[in-house]
Amino acid sequence: MGKAASVVVIGGGIAGIQASLDLADRGVRVHLVEKTPSIGGKMALLDKTFPTMDCAICILAPKMIEVYRHPNIELLTLSEVTHVEGGAGDFRVTVAKKPRYVDESKCIGCGVCASKCPVRVPDEAQMGLSTRRAAHLPFPQAVPLIYSIDERNCLYLTKGICRVCERFCEAGAIDFEQKPEERVIDAASIIVATGLDTYDPSPLKEYGYRRFKNVVTALELERMITATGPTEGQLLRPSDGRHPESVAFIQCVGSRSLSEGYPYCSAVCCMHATKEAILVREHIPEARVTIMYTDMRAFGKGFREFVNRARDEYGVEYIRGKPAEIREEPRDSGLSFWYEDTVTGEMLQRRVDLLVLCTALTPSRDNKRLAEILGVELDEHDFFVQPDHMLSPLGTTREGIFVCGYSQGPKDIPDTIAEASGATAMSAEVIRRAMRG
Repeated sequence: MGKAASVVVIGGGIAGIQASLDLADRGVRVHLVEKTPSIGGKMALLDKTFPTMDCAICILAPKMIEVYRHPNIELLTLSEVTHVEGGAGDFRVTVAKKPRYVDESKCIGCGVCASKCPVRVPDEAQMGLSTRRAAHLPFPQAVPLIYSIDERNCLYLTKGICRVCERFCEAGAIDFEQKPEERVIDAASIIVATGLDTYDPSPLKEYGYRRFKNVVTALELERMITATGPTEGQLLRPSDGRHPESVAFIQCVGSRSLSEGYPYCSAVCCMHATKEAILVREHIPEARVTIMYTDMRAFGKGFREFVNRARDEYGVEYIRGKPAEIREEPRDSGLSFWYEDTVTGEMLQRRVDLLVLCTALTPSRDNKRLAEILGVELDEHDFFVQPDHMLSPLGTTREGIFVCGYSQGPKDIPDTIAEASGATAMSAEVIRRAMRG
């Protein structure tokens, strides 16, 4: 196949990974563009997947490695699409690549540079619960397994001092002379798989997030439970480092709310909270675990059975109701709140050791900028618009550009993977038409 038989995939999460593999296995040349140093996306931050409770990275890592080794896939990390010209079958896509300041052909992933780096900054992969160095891997299973230097925090790149990583790197991989690069890719089609971001509940003062140490988000709890997390799999209260005896989850924080601008359901929060509740009970069998929900959205295969299992086998308590203001108890940093049980109509009070906020999942913050570059439309929530949900459910408002995963709308991992394969089929059809002339 020639130049026209290639596709640019934007986003290296599970959607972009699956789309790339499906296309590459068809013999299509794929250029996978990912803005961070590693592919994997949000799925790489998860401990388990629901409802099967399979290890998330055990599912994801083999696919990540296959992407890196596949002869038909070019992996462009630390890269972003900056300009698009042309049309279906004949796009010209400009990609800007940021310097890694590490020679990818020389780095052996030994980690000496990180061990010697004197700079410590909050670790994004650990949701800020621990620190990383300026020279770092995003997470242990990163692909490619190549270190990068954070130019915002590196002492040499910001102040002209240090270079200690360069002195200790026996492979000679540190390269502070790297410059930004730009290239133009000819592609028949483009697949957008930009994934999701999480809502910051700090503006919702009633929940006390960032004011009370024992109020965390669901993704922060996920990292705490994970073996590669900041506490090495130990579920500990941030305030005092002890095991919580009671944990409560609050659903729909920021979502299904007109005032916060996210009136939609995020689709996965009920099952995510159920999964985490089971994990809490597995880590601390004597803990009392409660999920405060608005409506139980158990719509997928095995989801209702998953909820029943959490309730019947693990003793997770489900309460239909939403707490009012959260208050911290000065003596032990415990958290108390009043709530209305909307089934019985009772007003009740509860005290817990740890409170988990299941926040809204939002489209990627880059969608607005990317939509302008691609020349496609977004809806009022910044999801990519499909002009015809029946005849072209994965299409966009520009022919030859397709969308899959959370960038199209709220969904779970299985639906994301299915859509990625669907976008692959539609891209292959564009290639077929282009090759026929």
